[in-house]
Amino acid sequence: MTVLHPATHLLPNVPSSRDAMRIGPHDISPSLVVAPMAGVTDRPFRSLCRRMGAGLAVSEMVSADPRLRDTAKSRQRTDHSGEAGPIAAQIAGADPRWLADAARHNVDLGAQLIDINMGCPAKKVCNVAAGSALLRDEPLVARILEAVVAAVPVPVTLKIRTGWDRATRNAVQVARIAEGCGIQALTVHGRTRADAFEGAAEYDTIAEVKAAVRIPVIANGDIVDPEGARAVLQATGADALMVGRGAFGRPWLFREIAHFLATGERLPPPDAREWSAIVAAHLDDIHAFYGEHSGVRFARKHVGWYVHGMPGGEVLRAQVNQASTIAEQSAALQAWCVLLMAREQSAPDGARAAVPAGRPSYNNHRTSTARDRARPEEMHR
Repeated sequence: MTVLHPATHLLPNVPSSRDAMRIGPHDISPSLVVAPMAGVTDRPFRSLCRRMGAGLAVSEMVSADPRLRDTAKSRQRTDHSGEAGPIAAQIAGADPRWLADAARHNVDLGAQLIDINMGCPAKKVCNVAAGSALLRDEPLVARILEAVVAAVPVPVTLKIRTGWDRATRNAVQVARIAEGCGIQALTVHGRTRADAFEGAAEYDTIAEVKAAVRIPVIANGDIVDPEGARAVLQATGADALMVGRGAFGRPWLFREIAHFLATGERLPPPDAREWSAIVAAHLDDIHAFYGEHSGVRFARKHVGWYVHGMPGGEVLRAQVNQASTIAEQSAALQAWCVLLMAREQSAPDGARAAVPAGRPSYNNHRTSTARDRARPEEMHR
């Protein structure tokens, strides 16, 4: 079977959903951003989301610790070869000098935007006073932002939560500090660090932040469908949206949101042929980026997300999880795509049978035991 890649097949033009958000010299259009997610937003996934309609994709966070700079993981996370600009790199840490140096290092590697992580709730990050733990120390926040802004000639952005916990929400105060330090855009995840991902995102706090500052504000949290995206924009007045877990297994969500915001109409989900092309191209990119040993392992979770809720999807997921070579994974996918397209062709009146409308489950590719062991850095968006 010849599987056509989505870069050249079946991708409609993505309309401009609203006025482009501007960060420094960069117009972000559509004003939809891929959230930085450790273990997920590697170069293959970022590139795919950009092709599917995202206006900006932020890299996985990299530690500012200079002792970790030359590790294999850090080199992969800072590899932007062939990416469409603007290239945005996220850095994490608690030492202003280290963060400033990390910003310079990432600019040297091609970053055109530097994002500072003050939103990660993972214990291993907060235990070293980084991520959302920084929200408890506003003077340190100011010193970090001043140091990084002064260190690089590119725009610096910031990602935060609404506070450490519900009793100490300080997103508005931190936003004002950020604006005063020269931060050029601010993303707010609508939960506190203590909330993690429990409960509903608090969009009223994001609206308060938007009202308090003049820099662009990007709303993040629980954006999983086009109607919800519009509701978040209406509730917050935000300049843009950041999408994270809602795009797991559904990178086409960005074009669906952009089209809906521009026209008020829903795009149909991918049919079997396009779904096959998208997934095959993504796996090809993962295998090429990581090589066989790591590539087949990274591919497993993505296939799990892609087939979540699809009839017979557990069969492909099991085959991909058991495969130990690129050839085995590719053959399993190709055979399953043939069946998927045959099923769709036999459906009455050309009904689309490929993609369910429901949202994916983050950990659906794992056994219950493996879910209990999920790495905390994977859970931070």
